[in-house]
Amino acid sequence: MRRRKTAIFFLVLGISLSALAVALNVGWILLNLREVALLVFGVIFFALIITGLILNTIFLVREIRRNEQHDAFLNAVTHELKTPIASIKLYLETLKSRDVEPAKRAEFYDVMLSDSDRLLGTVEQVLQASRTREKRRLMNLAELNIGELLNETADIVLTRHALDKGAIRITTPAEKIAVLGDRSELQTAFANLLDNAVKYSPDGAKISVKVRASGAKHADIYFKDNGQGISRGDLKRIFKRFYRVPDKSTNAAKGTGLGLAIVSSIIERHGGKIWAESRGEGQGATFIVQLSKT
Repeated sequence: MRRRKTAIFFLVLGISLSALAVALNVGWILLNLREVALLVFGVIFFALIITGLILNTIFLVREIRRNEQHDAFLNAVTHELKTPIASIKLYLETLKSRDVEPAKRAEFYDVMLSDSDRLLGTVEQVLQASRTREKRRLMNLAELNIGELLNETADIVLTRHALDKGAIRITTPAEKIAVLGDRSELQTAFANLLDNAVKYSPDGAKISVKVRASGAKHADIYFKDNGQGISRGDLKRIFKRFYRVPDKSTNAAKGTGLGLAIVSSIIERHGGKIWAESRGEGQGATFIVQLSKT
């Protein structure tokens, strides 16, 4: 809140100074109509002053917004790390201090393993975000069968979220569709899209994945869910780093704000495109990935 007030203050200050500069410039021109050369230099100097003030204000506002995003990211990562650690510690203390029945002990182990996977996932996501910014990093390119890669990724996500097999339905054409890509990176991108679909489907995930040939050169992959949907304003921002769409049921943002930014970076590194479509809140969302076929 303090940073926002500071941004507003400097924005108003910049506008006021710009208006004052214009007023002084106009007045000076009216008083010195005969001094043509001085008028020209005066106009140039005042234009430079106005430009500097505007650029300074824009830069200041952007820096404040960036700092707010970084703070939100740090808070989100701290929460994502602290919650599973606290849970694991609680269960370990319980197992150490009490004589727990075998069935209950096995349940505790399952919960701790799940929390460990969540913890590892957060760490891997942060590391992946760092790797995707390394533009010179080489990719292990190979010809990949999109259908096989999607089925393998879906199995991983189903196991991670303890979902039934029918929660993710994959439809592929009869002919094989292959792309040239890095298997690990594309699997990370597809997994992030499926994880998001599960995360934002509070009433039970029903995810549809369809692969279609788009002409002779491209393959389109549609990730459709029945979740909370995305507002028109959020559609333009969801692929930015640190941006998180609030959960409509709790009015709180989930995750670290890196998932879709990672997906976008990976797809762009493969020469592809990604965009999202949604009819609005409560109407689900569809993410479309377009890659070049081999």
